[in-house]
Amino acid sequence: MDLQLICDRRFSNLSVEEWNKGENLKVTLLAFQVFASALPSSQQAGILEITSVEIGVVAVKAINSNYYLAMNKKGKLYGSKEFNNDCKLKERIEENGYNTYASFNWQHNGRQMYVALNGKGAPRRGQKTRRKNTSAHFLPMVVHS
Repeated sequence: MDLQLICDRRFSNLSVEEWNKGENLKVTLLAFQVFASALPSSQQAGILEITSVEIGVVAVKAINSNYYLAMNKKGKLYGSKEFNNDCKLKERIEENGYNTYASFNWQHNGRQMYVALNGKGAPRRGQKTRRKNTSAHFLPMVVHS
């Protein structure tokens, strides 16, 4: 069973039915870049697999490229071919039902660094992210393959 992360940046008013038509924003991890793109639902490029590493900690892996989503100590997102400590993300289900993903190992000035996308779909540096920012809210969905 695969899960897909959906960014709640600009399309928060779309329903599940509209999502199934491929009109939502999907996070895609290809090689060393994490970016958002509008892809038809039939394309598999945006599918990410979320695996539990330990309680409350997950690893996010792109199905097509086999790269793991990782965050370095400066808060920069990158793709890692091998699973390492930078790939460990704390998963939290927020009050609004969306999930946030923070670096397990790194903090900036005592604050968590979150996976987030800006309005253009580019990754935001973890140092500039906060848990309450909607750009850091993702909705995992089951993808039937």
